[in-house]
Amino acid sequence: LFRSELRFDRWYLPLSVPLGLGPKNSELRVEAGDLHVKMGWAFSAAIPLASIKSAQPVETRVYSAGVHHGFGRWLVNGSFKGLVKLTIEPAAQAKAWKGSATVNELWISVTDPDALIAACTAK
Repeated sequence: LFRSELRFDRWYLPLSVPLGLGPKNSELRVEAGDLHVKMGWAFSAAIPLASIKSAQPVETRVYSAGVHHGFGRWLVNGSFKGLVKLTIEPAAQAKAWKGSATVNELWISVTDPDALIAACTAK
């Protein structure tokens, strides 16, 4: 069992917490062969570790926080730092604010990127 936390910047807490998207409503864990990612009511997924083809740090700057889809990827973050890019194949299903979603690339902000990368790539 691996447990970590989504990373939240102090500036984002007054925006995310009242909306139910803060740290208390978020989770990040590996259990029973799946990576479980949740950010409040806006995003929830159980991604089989066998489907995670790569996990690597993100060096690209992002300009939004929360749950967003665009450019072929999902961004689930409470911070601009500590981002990890997961490449998922075959694509996983998730529940998102707009309904069911297909996820083949997920960028998430985490408190310990190296630990998440190790947990997702140890096969």
